[in-house]
Amino acid sequence: MNRLNNKVAIVTGASSGIGRVTAKLFAAEGAKVVVGARRERELDSLVAEIKAEGGDAIAVAGDVRSEDYHKALVAAAVTHYGKLDIAFNNAGIIGEAGPSTGVSEAGFSEALDVNLTASFLAAKHQIGAMAGNGGGSVIFTSTFVGYSFAFPGVAAYAASKSGLIGLTQALAAEFGPQGVRINAVLPGAVDTDMYRDMNDTAEKQAALSSMHALKRVATPDEIARSVLYLASDDASFVTGTASLVDGGISITRS
Repeated sequence: MNRLNNKVAIVTGASSGIGRVTAKLFAAEGAKVVVGARRERELDSLVAEIKAEGGDAIAVAGDVRSEDYHKALVAAAVTHYGKLDIAFNNAGIIGEAGPSTGVSEAGFSEALDVNLTASFLAAKHQIGAMAGNGGGSVIFTSTFVGYSFAFPGVAAYAASKSGLIGLTQALAAEFGPQGVRINAVLPGAVDTDMYRDMNDTAEKQAALSSMHALKRVATPDEIARSVLYLASDDASFVTGTASLVDGGISITRS
């Protein structure tokens, strides 16, 4: 416990799933947390839960596609807590799916905007705050899809999440001298609302579970603990990584 004591963190996509669990874990480990997402009611509920468990958090609702929103998240961290040490840029969507020849330009662009461009805009302002304070840790949520395992019908999602890996490496090389570490976590399938919406039958869920070497999908907490490692000083010499937390789906497709 207290691996993030006296740290200040931003978590986007915090209203549900991996983001929500990670925000609670960060707070339990001693961080003061600024939580962000579009759904204000869910964010307020999250803040109430964190405070009830003895943590400290504030919510800033908004659209991650807006650069002004990322400025506001960083400003909230600095104004309320005095600094920024950690950012988990987790907000993302599947985007328009189906045969790639039928995907609209708008659908493809939306996935890029939410998953990739928004992460760049976030990091752009987070890094500035961290570099001026001696360094920090920025973490993106990418995926095994488009990196080690390709599914048909999700070209926009795969392209945007693969782009995050390139962004991770470029930013890590650029800002390492200023003490800012940049990493990406690449989950396998995770039992979230998004996962259940896409896999809405027991047969689909069983098929996807069987693709993993561990023959199951992850819980959000399992991914959150990998994010915690990258955020913490335990990973002080880790930067530029695409960290697979995929239950072995990269090594077996049986």
